[in-house]
Amino acid sequence: MEPYEAARLAVRALDDKQGVDIRLLKTTDLTVLADYFVICTANSTTHVRTLYDEVDKQLSEAGLPPIRREGYRNSNWLLLDFGCIIVHIFQRETREFYGLERLWSDATEIDIREIIQTEA
Repeated sequence: MEPYEAARLAVRALDDKQGVDIRLLKTTDLTVLADYFVICTANSTTHVRTLYDEVDKQLSEAGLPPIRREGYRNSNWLLLDFGCIIVHIFQRETREFYGLERLWSDATEIDIREIIQTEA
């Protein structure tokens, strides 16, 4: 699976489960960590876990299981690393505190409206 297709699938999975303020950042030229970061906010601890489980399920079923999972116990910031994409799911306060969008402000933000509209 190409990195962009994996990122699209993650965005769609988050949107399907009512993820809030989903952002897709292309980081290919900035880091070797991943080609894309997907960042999302959840409304509660339960919602964080629901989003996390859905992304894990969707990408694993598509043949791309995560190579690393982080944060499931505390549920303020959960991370799924698929190699080519990293999915960050935050509770609102934690997302504001860490400000990943500010840290990666040189990344190209991809407009996800087309992804959500065409996949819906």
